[in-house]
Amino acid sequence: MDFELSEEQAMLREASRDLLADQAPIERVRAWADRGEDVDPEMWRLTAGLGWPGLALPEEYGGSGQGLVELALLAEELGRALGRGPYAPTAIVGRALAAAGSSGLRAEVLPGLAAGADWATWAFAEPHAPWSLDGIRATARAEGDTIVLDGVKTAVQDAGGARRLLVTARCRGVPASFLVDRDTPGVAVRRQQVLDLTRSFYEVRLHGVRVPRERHLDAGPDEIQRWLDEASVLRCADALGVMERMLRLTVEHTRSRVQFGRPIGMFQAVKHACADMALLVRGARAATYCAAMAADAGADDAERAACAAASYVAAGAGEVAGRALQLHGGIGFTWEHELHLHLRRARADSVLYGDAAVHRDRLCGLLRRSPLSV
Repeated sequence: MDFELSEEQAMLREASRDLLADQAPIERVRAWADRGEDVDPEMWRLTAGLGWPGLALPEEYGGSGQGLVELALLAEELGRALGRGPYAPTAIVGRALAAAGSSGLRAEVLPGLAAGADWATWAFAEPHAPWSLDGIRATARAEGDTIVLDGVKTAVQDAGGARRLLVTARCRGVPASFLVDRDTPGVAVRRQQVLDLTRSFYEVRLHGVRVPRERHLDAGPDEIQRWLDEASVLRCADALGVMERMLRLTVEHTRSRVQFGRPIGMFQAVKHACADMALLVRGARAATYCAAMAADAGADDAERAACAAASYVAAGAGEVAGRALQLHGGIGFTWEHELHLHLRRARADSVLYGDAAVHRDRLCGLLRRSPLSV
């Protein structure tokens, strides 16, 4: 597997970084954190014109036909800049529809997602349950020509303004997914108060929600698990961007903060702490892009790579955040300093799509079934 980025991928990374630095500086991030809106409409319009929402959607529906690596590059830059917007959720739902939706459903939904005319999100996790297929308790039952959905979903990103919800529920005891319009009778959306101030999350309640049978995606547990792995990899990429920014802020602080007549970065203990942070960032980068490339290549170990990345980054993000705050001191959690926004996002990324324990447990199961060859 070639771990080097192609010229086009490197250009995507640099162009995304430059755009976010110019159009979404920290002052704009702070301003939108208090508005209670899912997206910055001007940024969404601008990035939709550049094709971000349709980056990984099929070209026949107006997308660019790129893969998980390109999505990860974009997610990393969004994490670094604390960008808001349903780019990752829309991409996951779009890829799911492209793979398992009917031809009519794809033609109805994908062009709008690719153009940024509307967005979608995945209603998967449930309260007090692991972020895994075993945690699905919502139900789906057939009644005539419709499917009736009941249940409660939590931590659904950007559901307040989403037009489409991909709902995963148990149908005859087996996890299945259905595309639901947010304005369907029986769907109730309530914004949740969360630690992360740079993104919006919602509780979605489904009470007797009726959807046509053709809204059922032709995907079983294995396919849904693959989507969950892809979402986890994108979460890793977002966390990687956050970790890199926290490392840079910390190094800059230790160079300028003077104690006992010299910068604190000259003290050996501080150097060791920064070196530990750098090692965690490098490890997160290697694990994240290995998983993304394995998924794009259809490698046999793609599942294991996704689990390894998700578990490593979930733990590493919290460790980097803790060391960054320690080296900054109390100023790191004040509103005046941007570090606290990164701390909040890192903590959220450490649990989204499953915390380290969830992915380690699954990785152990995969290794027991198919041990690594030596």
